[in-house]
Amino acid sequence: MKSSYHSIYLSPHLDDVALSCGGQIFMQAEQGKAVLIVTVMAGDKPGQSDSKYIQELHERWQLERDAVARRRAEDTQACRILGADHLYWEIPDCIYRFDDVTSEPFYLSDEDIFGDVHPSELYLINTLANQIMALPPHDRLMVPLGVGNHVDHQITRRAAEKSTAKGMFYYEEYPYADDPRVLWKADQLVPESWQLTTIPLSEASLEAKINAIASYESQLSSFFRDRADMAGAVRRYINANYGERIWFRVGND
Repeated sequence: MKSSYHSIYLSPHLDDVALSCGGQIFMQAEQGKAVLIVTVMAGDKPGQSDSKYIQELHERWQLERDAVARRRAEDTQACRILGADHLYWEIPDCIYRFDDVTSEPFYLSDEDIFGDVHPSELYLINTLANQIMALPPHDRLMVPLGVGNHVDHQITRRAAEKSTAKGMFYYEEYPYADDPRVLWKADQLVPESWQLTTIPLSEASLEAKINAIASYESQLSSFFRDRADMAGAVRRYINANYGERIWFRVGND
Protein backbone atom coordinates (compact mmCIF):
# COMPACT_ATOMS: atom_id res chain seq x y z
CA MET A 1 0.00 0.00 0.00
CA LYS A 2 0.97 3.64 -0.41
CA SER A 3 1.57 5.90 2.58
CA SER A 4 -1.60 7.91 1.83
CA TYR A 5 -4.56 7.92 -0.55
CA HIS A 6 -6.94 10.34 -2.15
CA SER A 7 -9.83 7.88 -1.68
CA ILE A 8 -10.32 4.64 0.23
CA TYR A 9 -13.35 2.56 -0.69
CA LEU A 10 -14.79 0.03 1.76
CA SER A 11 -16.16 -2.94 -0.17
CA PRO A 12 -18.10 -5.49 1.90
CA HIS A 13 -17.44 -8.19 -0.71
CA LEU A 14 -15.16 -8.94 -3.63
CA ASP A 15 -17.16 -7.02 -6.26
CA ASP A 16 -19.29 -4.39 -4.52
CA VAL A 17 -17.07 -1.38 -5.21
CA ALA A 18 -16.38 -2.25 -8.84
CA LEU A 19 -20.11 -2.69 -9.43
CA SER A 20 -21.00 0.57 -7.70
CA CYS A 21 -18.04 2.92 -8.14
CA GLY A 22 -15.80 1.50 -10.84
CA GLY A 23 -16.15 4.44 -13.21
CA GLN A 24 -15.20 7.13 -10.71
CA ILE A 25 -12.25 5.07 -9.47
CA PHE A 26 -10.90 4.72 -13.01
CA MET A 27 -11.19 8.48 -13.57
CA GLN A 28 -9.39 9.24 -10.31
CA ALA A 29 -6.58 6.87 -11.25
CA GLU A 30 -6.34 8.49 -14.68
CA GLN A 31 -5.88 11.83 -12.90
CA GLY A 32 -3.00 10.41 -10.88
CA LYS A 33 -4.98 10.13 -7.63
CA ALA A 34 -4.19 7.13 -5.45
CA VAL A 35 -7.17 4.88 -4.67
CA LEU A 36 -7.35 1.92 -2.30
CA ILE A 37 -10.16 -0.65 -2.28
CA VAL A 38 -10.46 -2.46 1.04
CA THR A 39 -12.53 -5.63 0.85
CA VAL A 40 -13.84 -6.13 4.36
CA MET A 41 -15.18 -9.71 4.10
CA ALA A 42 -12.45 -11.34 2.02
CA GLY A 43 -11.17 -13.97 4.45
CA ASP A 44 -10.76 -17.67 3.74
CA LYS A 45 -13.59 -20.12 4.36
CA PRO A 46 -13.20 -21.83 7.77
CA GLY A 47 -12.87 -25.56 8.18
CA GLN A 48 -16.50 -26.33 9.04
CA SER A 49 -18.55 -28.45 6.68
CA ASP A 50 -20.33 -26.48 3.98
CA SER A 51 -23.99 -25.76 4.59
CA LYS A 52 -26.50 -26.59 1.88
CA TYR A 53 -26.72 -22.86 1.17
CA ILE A 54 -22.95 -22.62 0.59
CA GLN A 55 -23.07 -25.64 -1.69
CA GLU A 56 -25.87 -24.09 -3.74
CA LEU A 57 -23.97 -20.82 -4.12
CA HIS A 58 -20.71 -22.54 -5.06
CA GLU A 59 -22.55 -24.57 -7.66
CA ARG A 60 -24.09 -21.42 -9.14
CA TRP A 61 -20.70 -19.70 -9.14
CA GLN A 62 -19.01 -22.81 -10.56
CA LEU A 63 -16.43 -22.50 -7.78
CA GLU A 64 -16.61 -25.77 -5.94
CA ARG A 65 -12.92 -25.65 -4.93
CA ASP A 66 -10.84 -22.73 -3.60
CA ALA A 67 -13.84 -20.44 -4.01
CA VAL A 68 -12.52 -17.51 -1.95
CA ALA A 69 -9.01 -17.61 -3.41
CA ARG A 70 -10.43 -17.62 -6.92
CA ARG A 71 -12.74 -14.74 -6.09
CA ARG A 72 -9.79 -12.75 -4.74
CA ALA A 73 -7.99 -13.41 -8.01
CA GLU A 74 -10.99 -12.02 -9.90
CA ASP A 75 -10.91 -8.94 -7.70
CA THR A 76 -7.19 -8.41 -8.21
CA GLN A 77 -7.79 -8.35 -11.96
CA ALA A 78 -10.68 -5.87 -11.56
CA CYS A 79 -8.55 -3.56 -9.41
CA ARG A 80 -5.79 -3.69 -12.02
CA ILE A 81 -8.25 -2.58 -14.70
CA LEU A 82 -9.50 0.30 -12.54
CA GLY A 83 -6.01 1.37 -11.47
CA ALA A 84 -6.64 0.90 -7.75
CA ASP A 85 -4.63 -0.75 -4.99
CA HIS A 86 -6.36 -3.50 -3.02
CA LEU A 87 -6.36 -4.76 0.55
CA TYR A 88 -8.11 -7.92 1.77
CA TRP A 89 -9.20 -8.23 5.38
CA GLU A 90 -9.59 -11.59 7.08
CA ILE A 91 -13.27 -11.78 8.08
CA PRO A 92 -15.05 -14.31 5.82
CA ASP A 93 -18.18 -13.58 3.83
CA CYS A 94 -21.28 -13.99 6.01
CA ILE A 95 -22.18 -17.31 4.40
CA TYR A 96 -18.97 -18.76 5.83
CA ARG A 97 -19.38 -17.50 9.40
CA PHE A 98 -20.30 -20.03 12.08
CA ASP A 99 -21.09 -20.02 15.78
CA ASP A 100 -17.89 -20.93 17.66
CA VAL A 101 -19.81 -23.03 20.20
CA THR A 102 -22.42 -24.84 18.13
CA SER A 103 -20.59 -24.75 14.75
CA GLU A 104 -23.93 -23.77 13.21
CA PRO A 105 -23.84 -21.18 10.41
CA PHE A 106 -25.30 -17.77 11.21
CA TYR A 107 -26.87 -17.33 7.76
CA LEU A 108 -28.58 -20.13 5.87
CA SER A 109 -30.62 -18.45 3.14
CA ASP A 110 -31.14 -15.32 1.06
CA GLU A 111 -33.70 -14.26 3.65
CA ASP A 112 -31.03 -14.48 6.36
CA ILE A 113 -28.33 -12.51 4.54
CA PHE A 114 -30.75 -9.70 3.69
CA GLY A 115 -32.19 -9.58 7.20
CA ASP A 116 -30.86 -8.55 10.59
CA VAL A 117 -27.25 -8.93 11.66
CA HIS A 118 -26.99 -11.97 13.94
CA PRO A 119 -26.68 -10.78 17.57
CA SER A 120 -23.51 -12.88 18.03
CA GLU A 121 -21.81 -10.84 15.30
CA LEU A 122 -22.35 -7.35 16.65
CA TYR A 123 -18.80 -7.39 18.05
CA LEU A 124 -17.56 -7.17 14.44
CA ILE A 125 -18.63 -3.54 14.33
CA ASN A 126 -16.08 -2.51 16.96
CA THR A 127 -13.41 -4.79 15.51
CA LEU A 128 -13.77 -3.28 12.06
CA ALA A 129 -14.03 0.27 13.39
CA ASN A 130 -10.56 -0.16 14.88
CA GLN A 131 -9.21 -1.49 11.59
CA ILE A 132 -10.73 1.43 9.69
CA MET A 133 -9.05 3.90 12.04
CA ALA A 134 -5.69 2.21 11.29
CA LEU A 135 -5.97 2.72 7.51
CA PRO A 136 -3.49 5.04 5.78
CA PRO A 137 -4.30 8.78 5.74
CA HIS A 138 -6.86 9.67 3.09
CA ASP A 139 -9.03 12.55 1.87
CA ARG A 140 -12.23 10.55 1.42
CA LEU A 141 -13.61 7.35 2.88
CA MET A 142 -16.26 5.81 0.65
CA VAL A 143 -18.77 3.68 2.56
CA PRO A 144 -21.66 1.46 1.35
CA LEU A 145 -25.02 3.06 2.02
CA GLY A 146 -26.69 -0.27 2.75
CA VAL A 147 -29.10 -0.43 -0.18
CA GLY A 148 -30.44 -3.98 -0.29
CA ASN A 149 -29.91 -4.48 3.46
CA HIS A 150 -27.24 -7.18 3.11
CA VAL A 151 -25.87 -7.97 6.59
CA ASP A 152 -22.25 -7.45 5.53
CA HIS A 153 -23.12 -4.04 4.08
CA GLN A 154 -24.90 -3.14 7.32
CA ILE A 155 -21.86 -4.17 9.38
CA THR A 156 -19.45 -2.26 7.15
CA ARG A 157 -21.45 0.97 7.31
CA ARG A 158 -21.97 0.75 11.06
CA ALA A 159 -18.27 0.08 11.61
CA ALA A 160 -17.28 3.10 9.51
CA GLU A 161 -19.66 5.30 11.47
CA LYS A 162 -18.33 3.86 14.73
CA SER A 163 -14.81 4.87 13.74
CA THR A 164 -13.46 8.40 13.89
CA ALA A 165 -12.83 8.50 10.14
CA LYS A 166 -13.20 11.90 8.46
CA GLY A 167 -14.36 12.77 4.97
CA MET A 168 -17.00 10.06 4.84
CA PHE A 169 -19.13 9.62 1.71
CA TYR A 170 -21.71 6.92 0.91
CA TYR A 171 -22.21 5.08 -2.36
CA GLU A 172 -25.41 3.41 -3.54
CA GLU A 173 -24.78 -0.27 -4.14
CA TYR A 174 -25.46 -1.49 -7.66
CA PRO A 175 -27.32 -3.58 -8.75
CA TYR A 176 -29.54 -3.37 -5.64
CA ALA A 177 -30.05 0.35 -6.36
CA ASP A 178 -31.46 -0.50 -9.79
CA ASP A 179 -34.54 -2.09 -8.21
CA PRO A 180 -37.20 0.55 -7.39
CA ARG A 181 -38.69 -1.79 -4.81
CA VAL A 182 -35.37 -1.75 -2.97
CA LEU A 183 -34.27 1.82 -3.64
CA TRP A 184 -37.30 3.47 -2.09
CA LYS A 185 -36.37 1.81 1.19
CA ALA A 186 -32.97 3.51 0.94
CA ASP A 187 -34.65 6.79 1.83
CA GLN A 188 -34.69 5.50 5.39
CA LEU A 189 -30.90 5.23 5.21
CA VAL A 190 -30.33 8.87 4.28
CA PRO A 191 -31.03 11.67 6.78
CA GLU A 192 -32.77 14.75 5.37
CA SER A 193 -29.67 16.88 5.86
CA TRP A 194 -27.58 14.77 3.47
CA GLN A 195 -26.98 15.76 -0.13
CA LEU A 196 -26.79 13.71 -3.29
CA THR A 197 -24.19 14.22 -5.99
CA THR A 198 -23.84 12.35 -9.25
CA ILE A 199 -20.46 11.67 -10.82
CA PRO A 200 -20.76 11.64 -14.63
CA LEU A 201 -18.71 8.95 -16.35
CA SER A 202 -16.64 9.30 -19.48
CA GLU A 203 -16.98 6.61 -22.12
CA ALA A 204 -13.52 5.30 -21.20
CA SER A 205 -14.44 5.07 -17.52
CA LEU A 206 -17.72 3.31 -18.31
CA GLU A 207 -15.88 0.79 -20.47
CA ALA A 208 -13.34 0.23 -17.69
CA LYS A 209 -16.16 -0.29 -15.18
CA ILE A 210 -17.81 -2.88 -17.44
CA ASN A 211 -14.51 -4.68 -18.03
CA ALA A 212 -13.77 -4.69 -14.29
CA ILE A 213 -17.19 -6.16 -13.49
CA ALA A 214 -16.63 -8.80 -16.17
CA SER A 215 -13.54 -9.92 -14.24
CA TYR A 216 -15.89 -11.39 -11.62
CA GLU A 217 -16.86 -14.29 -13.85
CA SER A 218 -18.15 -16.36 -10.93
CA GLN A 219 -20.56 -13.64 -9.86
CA LEU A 220 -22.14 -12.63 -13.16
CA SER A 221 -24.82 -15.31 -12.88
CA SER A 222 -26.01 -13.82 -9.59
CA PHE A 223 -27.34 -10.73 -11.34
CA PHE A 224 -27.07 -11.14 -15.13
CA ARG A 225 -27.59 -13.68 -17.90
CA ASP A 226 -24.12 -13.18 -19.38
CA ARG A 227 -21.48 -10.53 -20.05
CA ALA A 228 -23.50 -8.82 -22.77
CA ASP A 229 -26.53 -8.61 -20.49
CA MET A 230 -24.34 -7.12 -17.74
CA ALA A 231 -22.83 -4.52 -20.07
CA GLY A 232 -26.24 -3.44 -21.30
CA ALA A 233 -27.69 -3.26 -17.79
CA VAL A 234 -24.76 -1.20 -16.46
CA ARG A 235 -24.99 1.23 -19.38
CA ARG A 236 -28.74 1.67 -18.94
CA TYR A 237 -28.36 2.30 -15.21
CA ILE A 238 -25.57 4.84 -15.65
CA ASN A 239 -27.41 6.65 -18.44
CA ALA A 240 -30.67 6.73 -16.45
CA ASN A 241 -28.91 8.21 -13.40
CA TYR A 242 -26.39 10.36 -15.33
CA GLY A 243 -23.52 8.64 -13.56
CA GLU A 244 -22.68 7.07 -10.19
CA ARG A 245 -24.60 8.41 -7.19
CA ILE A 246 -22.87 9.47 -3.95
CA TRP A 247 -24.40 10.79 -0.71
CA PHE A 248 -22.66 12.97 1.86
CA ARG A 249 -23.41 14.87 5.01
CA VAL A 250 -23.55 18.66 4.75
CA GLY A 251 -20.43 20.08 6.32
CA ASN A 252 -18.59 16.77 5.88
CA ASP A 253 -14.89 17.07 6.68
